[in-house]
Amino acid sequence: MSERRVAVITGAASGVGAACAEWFARQSFDVLVNYRASEASARTVVEQCRTLGADALAVQGDVAEDTDCRRIAAEAVKRWGRIDVLVNSAGTTLFRSLTDLDALDLDDFLGIYAVNAVGPYQMTRAVAPHMDAGSAIVNVSSVGGLNGTGSSYAYAASKGALNTLTLALARNLAPDIRVNAVLPGMIEGKWLLEGVGEDAYNELRNKFAGDAALERVATPAQIAETVGWLAISAELLTGQLITADAGLLLGRPPKVLK
Repeated sequence: MSERRVAVITGAASGVGAACAEWFARQSFDVLVNYRASEASARTVVEQCRTLGADALAVQGDVAEDTDCRRIAAEAVKRWGRIDVLVNSAGTTLFRSLTDLDALDLDDFLGIYAVNAVGPYQMTRAVAPHMDAGSAIVNVSSVGGLNGTGSSYAYAASKGALNTLTLALARNLAPDIRVNAVLPGMIEGKWLLEGVGEDAYNELRNKFAGDAALERVATPAQIAETVGWLAISAELLTGQLITADAGLLLGRPPKVLK
């Protein structure tokens, strides 16, 4: 049994997941970096975590597959003998216009749900038996799960399902394990850039920053900091959906009212 706490982070090869891995490494956690396909990127994250003083391990696995989820948990227990934090950051989408009701089919919905909603459930089921009292799970959701926006109908609906799953798990895993979710708005990074292209990305960034009360969009590091706070500091919070959206849902007041 390791004397250091251990964080298991899914989808940690890039973006928010990678930022979470590095954040926990800075907090003296050892870190399991899960990835599905981006092995080189995952190994880069592992090396960065080791530079920060953590023991880190890259483990391939698709959270849509229950056998992979159980193997990911088993690898953490084999190496460190404990799991203190699970961050469900793995996610997927299809970039499809919400004005086109023919843009998605059943398989599209099921594929996105398998990763974004079923995956966190399966990962929670895999790690919970290895968690002691005081452990925490944080799901990376989206404000799209509240207001029905985002890259596609399937994405928004899957994040709404993840929000509901967060509440159900929090109620039933209490009092030993806290479960919360972080709901970002737009997050800077290559995931969206590669999904929509540079021109659309810049247009979206300007729009989201313009619509948000704080007049900015999030970085992966900022979301990771919120995830970390929920995991290790917010001891009275469970079943909470924390919007980390720079005030996007609030919007900006008309200038005449400022």
